[in-house]
Amino acid sequence: MHGLQFDPPEAFSKIRFVLVQPSHPGNVGATARAMRVMGLEQLVLVDPRFPDVLSNPDALAFASNATQVLAHAKVVPTLEDALAPVSFAIAVSAASREFGATPQPPAVLAREALQELSRDPSHQVAFVFGPERTGLSIESVGRCQAVVSIPTAPGYGSLNLAQSVQVLAYALSCEASTPIEPDLPWQGRYASHEAVERVFEHLERSMVAIAFIDPRHPKKLMPRLRRLLSRTRLEVEEVDILRGICTQIDRQVALLEKARREP
Repeated sequence: MHGLQFDPPEAFSKIRFVLVQPSHPGNVGATARAMRVMGLEQLVLVDPRFPDVLSNPDALAFASNATQVLAHAKVVPTLEDALAPVSFAIAVSAASREFGATPQPPAVLAREALQELSRDPSHQVAFVFGPERTGLSIESVGRCQAVVSIPTAPGYGSLNLAQSVQVLAYALSCEASTPIEPDLPWQGRYASHEAVERVFEHLERSMVAIAFIDPRHPKKLMPRLRRLLSRTRLEVEEVDILRGICTQIDRQVALLEKARREP
């Protein structure tokens, strides 16, 4: 810490801010500025309204001298792509969403994010922000392991996208200035978002195969299972176990089908 400035920790290089379907280039530029001033530089855009948003004059103008964040930003087609390497995804939402985690204030989730990164050098964290007009969908929130909400005055909780980014970035910088208490000895490693998604997809296929679920009328079973898998924070070894169980189910179903066809 030097005066009122601080040296961003190495952990900040493993934190990405994900903007889902941003529609205003100026907001993307202002987001880059809000991130850069706090030492955060990983920006990912999911299906932006304008494909060339990163070079848009408004984005460059609002970014001020933070154009390097725009220059290195990634544009991906889906939230799945944005979260693929991430072990801990945090949805930024002003309201609770069905099947989403209980919202927590910025300081709490900023601390948890840094704690996550301290556990293993392979871990990565994402803060996920929704479209300016609608916010994150229920489905998008369900793909995150935690939800953060920014407290506001009663009756008016409307924050601009870049303002929300600034609040979360500042919360991270505040929490980074105090030591992270080490966890108890832990030899595991949390699975990436991509690995957990593959488990979810495999589990769904296996449940359809054994007629546990009707794909035409799944009701709310799959969103509930997604919330369960997100809440348990699966480790790499646990992912392997679940995939192994599903694979064995698939084999037994195939054997039964073969036996049924044979005279």
